[in-house]
Amino acid sequence: MQLLAWHVWMIIGIAFIIIEIFDPAFFFISLGIGAIITGLLALIPFVEDSIPFQILIFAVFSFIAFLFMRKLGKKVLSNPGSETNVYALKGKSGHITSAIESDARGYVKIGGEEWVAISQNGESIELNAKVEVLDIEGNKLIVKKL
Repeated sequence: MQLLAWHVWMIIGIAFIIIEIFDPAFFFISLGIGAIITGLLALIPFVEDSIPFQILIFAVFSFIAFLFMRKLGKKVLSNPGSETNVYALKGKSGHITSAIESDARGYVKIGGEEWVAISQNGESIELNAKVEVLDIEGNKLIVKKL
């Protein structure tokens, strides 16, 4: 069985797409798309006979695919998603379970869990007061009274 030009382009395209799986930089997928399109166009008789024309087609379509993938990559990577772990507590409210004395620590209960907390401006906050988490500093929540 003779290996035709379009077979080679398809193999190259699939190889680039497999490489992209292991290196998600949106670069190799562009080359894979360019190679697959070139492989499909290599089925046309006048394109099949001209290797330099196929290379030109590959370069042009890879570049176009790269531009689109770059836009897609920026859009996907620019969205950091929601905060996780302790940082997801920012903006949540809870109540004081152990009073926060001025410039000292206390405890706040948020969502069934108790956390070490300090007051935003060093003032004391009494027991059972409702507070909001402003920030996280190490293992302490910085809170303000509501």
